[in-house]
Amino acid sequence: MSDSEKINPNRHASRRAFVKTSTAAAAIGLLAACGSKEAETKAVEIKPAESAVPQALSMMALTKEARDQMTPDQILAKLKEGNVRFREGRKIQRDFLAEAQATAAGQFPAAVLLSCIDSRAPAEILFNLGMGDVFNARVAGNIENPDILGSMEFTTKLAGAKVVLVMGHSACGAVAGAIADAKLGNLTQLLAKIQPAIKATTYSGDRTANNPEFVDTVARTNVNLTMANIKKNSKVIADLEKSGAVKIAGAFYDLKTGAVEFFA
Repeated sequence: MSDSEKINPNRHASRRAFVKTSTAAAAIGLLAACGSKEAETKAVEIKPAESAVPQALSMMALTKEARDQMTPDQILAKLKEGNVRFREGRKIQRDFLAEAQATAAGQFPAAVLLSCIDSRAPAEILFNLGMGDVFNARVAGNIENPDILGSMEFTTKLAGAKVVLVMGHSACGAVAGAIADAKLGNLTQLLAKIQPAIKATTYSGDRTANNPEFVDTVARTNVNLTMANIKKNSKVIADLEKSGAVKIAGAFYDLKTGAVEFFA
């Protein structure tokens, strides 16, 4: 027996139970799980007290089998449910270290999110997600570019994600900067990618960066244009959407209310 085993003789037994549980339990908060009776049965059968897994482990990591059972619409429904939990203070408590260990050998995310770098809009928190649930690309103004598209093609065509979600948010500094025609080093060319959304936005009031309503309206337009650009500039993703394997969706996060509004 090793020194560590002498100090904590239950350590290895607990780890074996954790590995066994990780393999058996297909459901995690995102999935909780696709309405599958099999997943519900597993969730009931595996109890912390019986498996020697710490009680904090309420959910396990997303598996390929569980992800593949879900349709794009079911995945979007789970994201919506997660945001409701976030807003109502009913978040699933997670053991992120355990999830990291469970996903170390492989990942099977259900969606890829393109969102802004804004510190107030972290998608995993807003949707009450765990490690391994989604891929997340973040760039100011949630715009697409060749690198983002290449990343999305990997996540969908090769890694099996079924939803591409573009999420903008209220009071977006990048959108306001584009409206104000701000200039700053490499930021200049990034904001230029948001300019088409300003021109495409129909708005009869004050069309300046000082008008929060106009900024938010442009931000919504920007989400729609980014979705269109993904289809236009990525044949890989466009073909996956045509086949029904992938769904492209848009969302808008309100910083004040915590609500995420979804739209096509």
